[in-house]
Amino acid sequence: MLLWINGPFGGGKTQTAHEIQRRLPGSVICDPEHVGFGLRRMMPPLLRGDFQDLPAWRQGVYEVLDLALAKQDGTVIAPMTIVEPTYFQETIGRLRERGHDVRHFALLADRETVLRRLRERAFGHVVQFVRGKDAPLRRESFAVAKLDLCLERLREEEFAEHVWTDHLTIPQVADRIAASAGLTLSPNTDNALRGRLRRAWTGIKHIRLD
Repeated sequence: MLLWINGPFGGGKTQTAHEIQRRLPGSVICDPEHVGFGLRRMMPPLLRGDFQDLPAWRQGVYEVLDLALAKQDGTVIAPMTIVEPTYFQETIGRLRERGHDVRHFALLADRETVLRRLRERAFGHVVQFVRGKDAPLRRESFAVAKLDLCLERLREEEFAEHVWTDHLTIPQVADRIAASAGLTLSPNTDNALRGRLRRAWTGIKHIRLD
């Protein structure tokens, strides 16, 4: 089974994917962004844009996930924002046509909730302390620029199943996805502090410097 966790940038996809992977024995994360990062780094700087626009990205993601699903015994988890219907069909749609069991979930939240999460992730707290709580999200400019489009598109029926996360914790989002997919997660034994530290470390590991 493939769990594709969609949502706006800053919507909690990566944190949710790692929470599920931590509590679901035998599961693995196959992050489609890594295909895009590799393609982007191959391109001359002036030609770098949104890697999802490259047919090579869609084909590469399809091939890697097709192979992982064929060879991996456990659940495969793919956290990735994708809002273009054509790109959705060329990746998720093709995997379904191939016969794979693909469960797609779109994590949604109010715009202000997502903006707050963007400020908080990675080094956001430090930026706010130094420059004030209304400091511009320069490191997240791409995410902010795409936010309204993401929220509008992902509300559409073709991007269901929708999971509204404004009032859910990351473990609760993971529980809801697992229940919908018929999967059983091990109990979440983190206390509040340990959970925050775990999510902070996950965020730090996914900071991009290029």
